Amino acid sequence: MYYLGIDIGSLSCDAVLIDENRQILSTSVVPTGAKNQEAIERVRQEVMTISNISKNQIQATVSTGYGRERVDDRLSAVTEITCHAKGIHALLPNIQILIDIGGQDSKAIRLNHNGRVLDFAMNDKCAAGTGRFLEAMARALQVDIEELSSMDQGGSESITISSMCTVFAESEVVSLIANGTAVNEIVNGLNRAISSRTLGLVKRIAPDLDGLNIAMSGGVAHNKGVVNALSKILKTDIQVPKQPDTVGALGAALIAYERAEGLR
Repeated sequence: MYYLGIDIGSLSCDAVLIDENRQILSTSVVPTGAKNQEAIERVRQEVMTISNISKNQIQATVSTGYGRERVDDRLSAVTEITCHAKGIHALLPNIQILIDIGGQDSKAIRLNHNGRVLDFAMNDKCAAGTGRFLEAMARALQVDIEELSSMDQGGSESITISSMCTVFAESEVVSLIANGTAVNEIVNGLNRAISSRTLGLVKRIAPDLDGLNIAMSGGVAHNKGVVNALSKILKTDIQVPKQPDTVGALGAALIAYERAEGLR
């Protein structure tokens, strides 16, 4: 018996396949692109191929993410708040605060000791501080987005990015480049701007962070510079699972197992 979770985000489509013991068998992450239906079928096929199973062996599928209603043959569609909470609790059961920064939004989620959602806060419709924001900044700096992860090293924290609007922040970056500002200083400023905005989200659900264990999920969690900046402003180490971008899909797979087996 196998259970599938699919998380369709604005930048990536992720899938996790688990067995009846709730063990992860395979994962897949592909770009969503303009045709999310094709991305959905691609990740579904990839996890089945890796695990050498056929579609009729999957007992249940649960979808999440902004494109969750696009998944055919799903048992149900569940919000990403619930799925990320379920996924992170399975990986890091001591977590009380989860920061999820994806392609188009940011969330802060407060969990109880059972991994249930107590409260959450989301950013507004602006893409500031998200994966798309970082993509735009990478284009302005003329580097690959993966390179941003380590490009803030040695920064003196002398640069402040005053606008978190993607368009205006990009203009600031272009001006800084024209003025000869070092790239590591610019990236350091960007990371601190993202962490400051995220701090506001976290404080909305947990005004007192003392003693709370914090983790991060979503594709931006691969960016060590952002994680380090967040750790510094939150004054605590942030835990990041090995595959932070598949946390939501894992949660969806676990919910598929529970609902198919009548456990909830």
